[in-house]
Amino acid sequence: MTNKAVIHSEKAPQAIGTYSQAVKVNNTIYLSGQIPLDPETMTMVEGDIKKQIRRVFDNLSAVCEAGGGELKDMVKLNVFLTDLENFSSVNEVMAEYFCEPYPARAAIGVAALPKGAAVEMDGILVL
Repeated sequence: MTNKAVIHSEKAPQAIGTYSQAVKVNNTIYLSGQIPLDPETMTMVEGDIKKQIRRVFDNLSAVCEAGGGELKDMVKLNVFLTDLENFSSVNEVMAEYFCEPYPARAAIGVAALPKGAAVEMDGILVL
């Protein structure tokens, strides 16, 4: 039998649609996409792309912690960018949050993201 639970953190932006911040199934947590929303104001973080990427990682981290994990437990990370020129910035900021072994990762160029975001990320953790 599958043990399924919804994960929720007040330290991450509230869902802006019909989804959960994350869902835990047995020892795996599936994180919904996070954009650079400030969880307190629910407004987009302003500033350069690195500041936005940091906000996304902070949001993901908050949800990980609410589920009993950490970013280091991430086995798969998906990065969505409206401009693939920002890929090197993702690598730079990611090095501030992760150490080896790094999660498997995909970086995908997209035409648009919710609320006009330049970056969105989701992932999978195994506890």
